[in-house]
Amino acid sequence: MSFGLSQSGANHELSTRLADIRQRIPPSVRLIGVTKTFSSDIVQQAYDAGLREFAENKVQEALPKQAELGSLTDVIWHFIGHIQSNKALKVVENFDWIHSVDSLKLAARLDRQAKILGKRPSCCLQVKLVPDPAKTGFEVDTLMSALADLDRLSAIDIRGLMVIPPYGLKASEVREIFERGTTLAQEIARRSPVNMTMDQLSMGMSGDFEQAIAAGATMVRIGSGLFGPR
Repeated sequence: MSFGLSQSGANHELSTRLADIRQRIPPSVRLIGVTKTFSSDIVQQAYDAGLREFAENKVQEALPKQAELGSLTDVIWHFIGHIQSNKALKVVENFDWIHSVDSLKLAARLDRQAKILGKRPSCCLQVKLVPDPAKTGFEVDTLMSALADLDRLSAIDIRGLMVIPPYGLKASEVREIFERGTTLAQEIARRSPVNMTMDQLSMGMSGDFEQAIAAGATMVRIGSGLFGPR
């Protein structure tokens, strides 16, 4: 299930891409390699090149891959896809970070599962800052209304927001959405939540990560820019 990189010369090509992207990212920003649709061999190659954080968006694809890479004990796994209710337990059990917490109902379910498992995953609240039928997420009014309930959750560690702009926007429009994400996180932080912090902004992918960083991103999620086209 490997696309974009052949076995021959793959390590060198991946290392070159990784080095190039690292030069464009400040040391304070976390680089997360999005490995959905790529094989465990590709993840191993990225690991050998120095990458330690990887993201998946489907539980059924991620778990066999994680099992094959079980010896890589210092890997940090991020979940970035939509979470179905019946997959919440597996996500909490197998991922260190959950970026795609898109409703209060899901957050509460993840919190219950974390208590059962004795885990405390770090989470981002996925927000939808402009209408986008292709994505889920909190609308701003809904999120602000839910803050008190979200702040009562104690088993998950809500650390910030995830922002994904709709496809097809101009660069200036994308930058504006990222800036709105930063402003929203700051507004939430000003309300002095007890259990939540807003120190993380998961914003930016292969085509727009530099704009996201300029707007305040602390984590960027890069797939094709590292691993080639799917």
